[in-house]
Amino acid sequence: MVLNNIENLLEKYENGETTLKEEQQLKHYFSQETVAPHLEMYKPMFTYFLGNQQEQFTKDIPLKTKRTFNYKWIAVAAVAVLMLGFYFNQQPNDVGTIEDPQLAFNEVSKALEMISTHFNKGTSTVGYLNEVNKGTATLGYLNEIENTTNIIFKN
Repeated sequence: MVLNNIENLLEKYENGETTLKEEQQLKHYFSQETVAPHLEMYKPMFTYFLGNQQEQFTKDIPLKTKRTFNYKWIAVAAVAVLMLGFYFNQQPNDVGTIEDPQLAFNEVSKALEMISTHFNKGTSTVGYLNEVNKGTATLGYLNEIENTTNIIFKN
């Protein structure tokens, strides 16, 4: 009768339907030295639970946390102060103006010529893109052929 009761309790335990009192009965049964041979596999589990109940946490828990100072924020603040200092300490650069119109024209011409040479050098290296445009135009013709074949075969 006791063995039948233990088997029923084990089935309820595996389904998660036992109460705390029923689990105590199971722990008490498996803490004995004589256990039914077909239930021997449950004995280590329940003896572990009994031993685990006896464990206690003995370490002190500090209630007041220690405040640590984060030095990263000092570095961020220092960089911000330096950047603001550089920004507000800049002397206005006197670029000056050229009074002579011919001289100003010559200077602007030199600057535009330099920009033009660099721009031409950059565009010469991108000449292969024209070949890509030719290829896409050819694909456009293939799309037209595909459209006509679709029209023919749909009808």
